[in-house]
Amino acid sequence: MRFISPKTDFAFKKIFGSSESKEVLISFLNALIYQGESRINNLDIIDPYNAGYTTELKDTYLDVKAILNDGSTVIIEMQVLNVPVFDERVIYNLAKTYGNQLKSGERSSKRKPVIALTITDFTMFEETDRYLTRFVFKEEQKNFIYRNEHLTMVFVELPKFSRSLEHLETASEKWIYFMKEAPNLEAIPDTLSEIPEIAQALTIANQANMSRKDLEELHKREVFMEDRKGEIRQALEQGREEGRLLMQGLISRQLEGKLGAIPSEILEGIQQLSLEQLEGLGVAMADFTSSVDLSNWLRNNQ
Repeated sequence: MRFISPKTDFAFKKIFGSSESKEVLISFLNALIYQGESRINNLDIIDPYNAGYTTELKDTYLDVKAILNDGSTVIIEMQVLNVPVFDERVIYNLAKTYGNQLKSGERSSKRKPVIALTITDFTMFEETDRYLTRFVFKEEQKNFIYRNEHLTMVFVELPKFSRSLEHLETASEKWIYFMKEAPNLEAIPDTLSEIPEIAQALTIANQANMSRKDLEELHKREVFMEDRKGEIRQALEQGREEGRLLMQGLISRQLEGKLGAIPSEILEGIQQLSLEQLEGLGVAMADFTSSVDLSNWLRNNQ
């Protein structure tokens, strides 16, 4: 068997957003939003996936939207690319969905909670090594929740998840493993098939069950994503090199102001330093009293 990656918008909507995927989506949401509790027993998928094909590719989209049995709305986004202001867009989509619930003239008391579930293929929060995090409005001192969690954000950062197949325990771990490793599987593992909805999701993701047109569409989107990743990496590298050159010039001028004229061979050594080495030199130069100190530092750190 060969399985498609759930990370592209086309595959994600096919697996979780079709009219036949209701039980799959319920299990997925219960695992990631409610820690495996069966809080959701029914839902309606808004604008479900159909076999139509879009002519425009994009790198930002709202993938699946559903109304839960308690009236809450869940908006789900699978984001592969770490594009600028993505974090702000998550908040915007959450607030917009909450505000758009009411028709003109309706009372605000009719608004129901909105949950934004965001799965990223990159790290968002360097402050923690947790791969699943939940954000709600809370009072700063007493830490009590504002208005019964009307606005909630749940994030899953796939790069932080490192559990192997044999060490999966909870439903959330198994679903996250599916999201991250589905294209690397050769069969449906027993560990994952313990949750029938994951087995169903893998059946949907099985390339053998997809039409040639579906596979062509999927391939087109995967190529597009890889191209965009390459563009972003190139832009970051260009920005990094520009920053290195700026820091190199600044530190060279500061050294000349502190130590006087710097020999050309030492300047050439400074030009070869990486951005991290230049940062180290910027700290160390405070203790230099002569160009000999600078030469010694370069000898020890290049």
